[in-house]
Amino acid sequence: MAEPQDGNYIGRPTKRVEDRRLLTGRGRYVDDFKLPGCLSVAFVRSPHAHARITALRVDAARSAPGVVAVFTGADTADLGPMPVNRVFRDMKVPPHPILARETVYALGVPVAAVVAETPYLARDAAELIEVEYEPLPPVVDPEVALAPGAPLIFSEWGSNQSFSQTWRNGDVAAAFAAADRVVALKVVQQRLAAVALEPRAILADYEPATEELTIWTSTQAPFRMRAEIANILGVPEAKVRAVAPEVGGGFGVKTAPYREDIVVAFAAVRLRRPVRWISTRSEDLLTTNHGRGAVAQGELALRADGTILGVRARIVCPLGTALVNSAAMPPWNHARLLPGAYVIPTCEVESRGTVTTTAPVGAYRGAGRPEAAFLIERLMDEAARALGMDPVEIRRKNFIPPERFPYTTVTGQVYDSGDYERAMNKALTLVGYAELRRKQAAARQHGEIVGVGLATYVEPCGMGWESGSVRVERTGTITAVTGSSAHGQGHETTFAQVVADFLGVKPADVVVRHGDTQSAPQGFGTFGSRSVALGGGALAKAAGEVREKGRRIAANLLEAALDDVLPVPGGFQVIGVPERRVAWKRVAEAAYKGQALPRGDSPGLDATVFFQPEGEVWSFGCCVAVVRVERETGAIRIERLLWVDDCGTVVNPLLVEGQLHGGLAQGIGQALLEQVVYDGNGQLLTGTLMDYAVPRAADVPVPLLDKTTTPSPRNPLGAKGVGEAGCIAVPPAIVNAVVDALAPVGIRHLDMPLTPEKVWKAIQRGRGPALTR
Repeated sequence: MAEPQDGNYIGRPTKRVEDRRLLTGRGRYVDDFKLPGCLSVAFVRSPHAHARITALRVDAARSAPGVVAVFTGADTADLGPMPVNRVFRDMKVPPHPILARETVYALGVPVAAVVAETPYLARDAAELIEVEYEPLPPVVDPEVALAPGAPLIFSEWGSNQSFSQTWRNGDVAAAFAAADRVVALKVVQQRLAAVALEPRAILADYEPATEELTIWTSTQAPFRMRAEIANILGVPEAKVRAVAPEVGGGFGVKTAPYREDIVVAFAAVRLRRPVRWISTRSEDLLTTNHGRGAVAQGELALRADGTILGVRARIVCPLGTALVNSAAMPPWNHARLLPGAYVIPTCEVESRGTVTTTAPVGAYRGAGRPEAAFLIERLMDEAARALGMDPVEIRRKNFIPPERFPYTTVTGQVYDSGDYERAMNKALTLVGYAELRRKQAAARQHGEIVGVGLATYVEPCGMGWESGSVRVERTGTITAVTGSSAHGQGHETTFAQVVADFLGVKPADVVVRHGDTQSAPQGFGTFGSRSVALGGGALAKAAGEVREKGRRIAANLLEAALDDVLPVPGGFQVIGVPERRVAWKRVAEAAYKGQALPRGDSPGLDATVFFQPEGEVWSFGCCVAVVRVERETGAIRIERLLWVDDCGTVVNPLLVEGQLHGGLAQGIGQALLEQVVYDGNGQLLTGTLMDYAVPRAADVPVPLLDKTTTPSPRNPLGAKGVGEAGCIAVPPAIVNAVVDALAPVGIRHLDMPLTPEKVWKAIQRGRGPALTR
């Protein structure tokens, strides 16, 4: 297909055009849309993790001032079902009523919705609703849920297991029997909350005259929201419009509708008035899907020289009971990605999902990628310790060599391109690894607790497809429409750079539209680090088609042979005759007037492409952390953090750096600070930001960032993803560094978050849970 022109906007650091309106307060989020006569919703939520509803009295609320309607489970019984991506064969999906009718299966499940003239009146009336419950046994821990004798959440299932799948390849038993050394670890991934700056929010407006429903929603996937809400309400999808205005963060938790979204849309249709709901922060922490939470036991079989012979793992993942659309993705990724950057000839990896009486668990920045990388990278460090090898050398020995790409892993994943050793070598050179080790040895002689850790990783990106439309307007300006939906990534800037390069114009001449189902033919959304590879790839292909049509028209206008006309900045010219030139504006005028059209071409100058590559693109990299631990308190100080990432062709280095910094902050949050905590009764103990510790500016060090560039052959840009790299790379590097620091006192593993209290207690204990034979 057509190549980019010489504008070289691809690869140029460019400030985001979106930032001016955001920084000057002109961005519009869902709560900024004020429709006349708009009503507000307040929900009555279960105070129990598991209970039977024995009485529900709503009469007082219905007669309260300003109340327009009160809805219960009886009103929404016919709605549904809620969407779930059934990745696993024979996956059991529990009932997911919009409003609970007989039983609640988690704290915060809505049992009634009050619609009133103001949010304050709605909340006041909600407090008048009386609900009586008969408590039932909760099941909070995923391992406990699968233990013999555990209370059954759904008795008809016979267990609490939703699915189980095992990836087997090669003779694993023989590999482990022949091993000179087997290392094993149990890793508990704590639950995390996304804590997007803007909690979930939705505004719905129904027009009775046309029977059309418009929703404004804080979402990563407006087309999915439209389709699912239409399906659940039983209305034609063509009659529903979904708009994602400015979105204050998503991180994977805003990719599909929740119960509250359905209630708001349902109420708008039923009441023929606009209805809104804006989540409070406490509601967001309570009901928006959590991430991580898996428990994994992994083993590596190795030769004495460090060669990996096989991997075994048993993974148990909590799902909650109201399964979100992405519920199965983290367990799937956790298992399939376990081989990481290494040649592993045999495997037996089991992944199980279990229902729990908690908030749902689903995608959160990484969605199984961080869990897989953490397990294999901790196992690699444990193997190095057991064999007396440097952690660098055991990785180097087992890397997939660059000449073996495309490479099929033992779990069946096909990596497109990579040079893992080059990225690691660059990181080690930049950080001065040999000197670091010398300094560490000297510091230990003085009683200091210092550690060096590294992690290598792969990041699969770009699953599925995406749409892109490019149109040259009559004036010669360009409109680009993408099915991707931005929530902070900078699509309007990056995609303008892509289209500008392919059409030979300036990015300022390109207007990028997104986030509105009325403006694009269809779209997939923004998650899984897919936007540039797929959304950018679709726009690149569409721009290439437009350019070729423009060249055909230009040849007729210039009265030249097609082969003698070439694209140049701003338009086209005859080869070797620069004065014989025609601008895009003149070409567009001819296209829309139906003039100078080659045979077979129709009027207009636009193209729409649905781009689906042959497979995922695989980013990779290496992160090195240097830490110091305070013996008296267990406090950890990250002294250096260096990170080399390879995301293929970089369209905008400035925005890539921003993505890496954002992922770094959330990776540090998991490593050191964050944890969703339930007690044994399923009560949330971290329901406010006074209890759930997100990183502050002082908690996040300034990293040294660098890159290697290994383009992907699977899209026209050669691009890969970068959005989730920080959550994948940073936690294992930090934990490996801390464990390295504590190795002299016998510590071999600590689960995250590495709080000062946990580290101090481990130092006092002087031992860890790793097992080696």
